[in-house]
Amino acid sequence: MRAKQAPVVITGTWNELSDIAGPIRLEVFVREQGVPPAEEMDLQDAQCVHAVAYAGDGQALGTGRLLPDGHIGRMAVRRPWRGAGVGSLLLNALMDAARQRGDTQVVLAAQLQARPFYARHGFVEEGETFMDAGIEHRQMRLRF
Repeated sequence: MRAKQAPVVITGTWNELSDIAGPIRLEVFVREQGVPPAEEMDLQDAQCVHAVAYAGDGQALGTGRLLPDGHIGRMAVRRPWRGAGVGSLLLNALMDAARQRGDTQVVLAAQLQARPFYARHGFVEEGETFMDAGIEHRQMRLRF
């Protein structure tokens, strides 16, 4: 019996990854969470480093992006793969991309239920809870 291959993460531009990342974001944010499509997709995608996680069989599992100012966002893992380490792989790939380009920190807006996940990766909460796309968030920061 062959061992199951661990997921891998690929980083690239929106032009390279939009056909995979876009549908995952629509599935998670628009269909599951009710975020209006006009709020989910924005013009910043073209300027970001994007990450997509793939299973050993090539199935796309999740995505995230890193903005030019060091913000990580649009972290989305498809429901069957949540809790399986995919989010950690994506987050680590985006943090690595930030370090490689010389960023000294990364910042993100965490949905409230995701705060413990980001805290496990070293992020610290800042400020007050705020609404974004009708969902409560808290800013979190990690300094390298």
